[in-house]
Amino acid sequence: MFEIKRVETINKTFRFPIELIQRLETVAQQEKISMNNLVIQCCEYALNELKQDMDHKDK
Repeated sequence: MFEIKRVETINKTFRFPIELIQRLETVAQQEKISMNNLVIQCCEYALNELKQDMDHKDK
């Protein structure tokens, strides 16, 4: 059965350097996704990599 899932979100304001915004906009347009979606994916990737790096340091 089809189940509609709702992801809870919250609005936050961040200030990014102009060059970074331009780079993100370019990638979002090329990939045909929203800037919001791209920023979320970038943050999740960075945090996952950070966790892996920290796990390796503990060993």
